Amino acid sequence: MSEAVAELEKNPSAETAPFLKTLIGVWRAQDTHGTWEGKSDLELLEPYILDKEARRALPIIGDPDPETIWRMELFFNAVCLSIEKATKVMISPMLKMSHEGFGRMVLIGGRLIVVNKQLRDVHRFGFDNFDKLVEEGDKYVKQGVEMIEKFPDVAKY
Repeated sequence: MSEAVAELEKNPSAETAPFLKTLIGVWRAQDTHGTWEGKSDLELLEPYILDKEARRALPIIGDPDPETIWRMELFFNAVCLSIEKATKVMISPMLKMSHEGFGRMVLIGGRLIVVNKQLRDVHRFGFDNFDKLVEEGDKYVKQGVEMIEKFPDVAKY
């Protein structure tokens, strides 16, 4: 068990967060063969945690590996699902990224761009701890919900 999981078990504020539960659900849905049944929910999400020491060990410039890109996509899929739950508007993610890890993630509802995230250094995608993971996810969900509430006709077009 990693330090991040042990720390969260001591202080489980993030563990009960709705966004984290949605992200866990998205991850569990990927396990079509039951490979991860023996893993706890937090062990599944452990690769998202990159503390300062782990981040320092990564090169400043590098190509993202497929697993990192997949983790990032699942993170934004959880954002999409959370926005859908809150607004009843179907949200679709679109990713355009160079092999060097620079690009854009756009979440679209109807004809409305509800979240527009510039991507840089995707090979370093991660969060200091589970609280930061939840905070960042909630930030995107809030942005998306606010945008849909501001332009509901465009989102439902």
